[in-house]
Amino acid sequence: MAAELVVVGTSLGGLSALEIVLGSLPQNFPLAIAVVQHRGLDPNDVLSLVLQLRCALPVAEPDDKDPIEPGRIYLAPADYHLLVDRGSFALSTEPRVSHARPSIDVLFESAANAYADALVGIILTGANSDGAVGLSRVKERGGITVVQSPATAESAVMPEAAIAASKVDRVLPLPEIASFLIACATER
Repeated sequence: MAAELVVVGTSLGGLSALEIVLGSLPQNFPLAIAVVQHRGLDPNDVLSLVLQLRCALPVAEPDDKDPIEPGRIYLAPADYHLLVDRGSFALSTEPRVSHARPSIDVLFESAANAYADALVGIILTGANSDGAVGLSRVKERGGITVVQSPATAESAVMPEAAIAASKVDRVLPLPEIASFLIACATER
């Protein structure tokens, strides 16, 4: 099945990595992208504003039950888990997973259940193992799995944990991830 949704997880060093990957996508990129960046509890932080300055695609923090629209970047709000149902988002204040809320595992597992082989999961730089279990679930459900090359990560812990947890489809240097996503989108 053709890709319909991209999920991205990152932590330490994530803003720079997201600027490179998401900032390299063209304005006509047709897939929706949901992102968990580990962040503080302040709902007034400027992460989405900073990303919007670097990205051609619109960047927003979704509300509960917002529809998933193609060609948009959705950033998990501070202190909420971001979950995916087929075609819409859900927000949760359930307990932290891997010491994080939002948790990458929560997003990836819900997206894998909803989108199966129409999903692309990407793990970028980070200093813990959040996302390794979720990316394994993406792989189990037939989705495409991509991990930033640990050698290009500000913190290699998260990419290494994801690689150790399952047989990922691609391990790519950070600058090549956007090109790979564009190729996935054109195979629709």
